[in-house]
Amino acid sequence: MKAYVLIKIRNGEGLAVVRQLRRITGVDEAHFTFGPYDAVAEVVAENTKKVGAIVHNEIQPIPGVLETLSCLAVDE
Repeated sequence: MKAYVLIKIRNGEGLAVVRQLRRITGVDEAHFTFGPYDAVAEVVAENTKKVGAIVHNEIQPIPGVLETLSCLAVDE
């Protein structure tokens, strides 16, 4: 299961947040973005429950994270 987590970050804390994202087990990639969200993290886990746990327990508590939006990848 793969999900792309779009993240809004408090001004001035982007670098620290992306560095922290890259340390999380289950986050394969994390990048700054331009647009309505400040960063995107690619999360890979066994199922949606584990993806949700990574987002809730690991990503959302990072200082500077204001909001997340999880988009599950669907392949045919």
